[in-house]
Amino acid sequence: MKKHVLYGVLVFALMATAGCSSSNNAASNEAANQQPVTTEQPALKTGYGFDQWQQGPLGDVFYEFDSSDLSVEAQQQLKDNASWLESNPQKGTTIEGHCDSRGTSEYNIALGERRSASAKEYLVRLGIASSRLETVSYGEERPFASGENDEAWAKNRRAHFVVK
Repeated sequence: MKKHVLYGVLVFALMATAGCSSSNNAASNEAANQQPVTTEQPALKTGYGFDQWQQGPLGDVFYEFDSSDLSVEAQQQLKDNASWLESNPQKGTTIEGHCDSRGTSEYNIALGERRSASAKEYLVRLGIASSRLETVSYGEERPFASGENDEAWAKNRRAHFVVK
């Protein structure tokens, strides 16, 4: 994960410095001002007090401690995911349930199952065919963030979507 963050910062820094060169040529400045400049960056997702680079077309949903209930933010992300799935009917997704490191392995596997199931049920209510959605629980075994603090735990309490 640290490599992804470092890579993102490096790319951003290179993009920022590329636009800082100056030219004394008025004609080239005028031409540059007439053409729209667009730069595409990965979508930046925010929530729970942190920023995360979104990987893939479907965004993760996050949960409160010891809960599989969907927050308003999680429901909105699932609506966005459903919209993408509706636009890409040939695609499906595996919904991975994840937990933070607190609790026993057995408890966290069960909680991860409830989290992936709650995300799947919501998508099905939005009209996505159940046959396109698989669920799996990894409990605490595949953390997104390392650390034993509130910030890391919040990032690890999630349902992660893998397009297939």
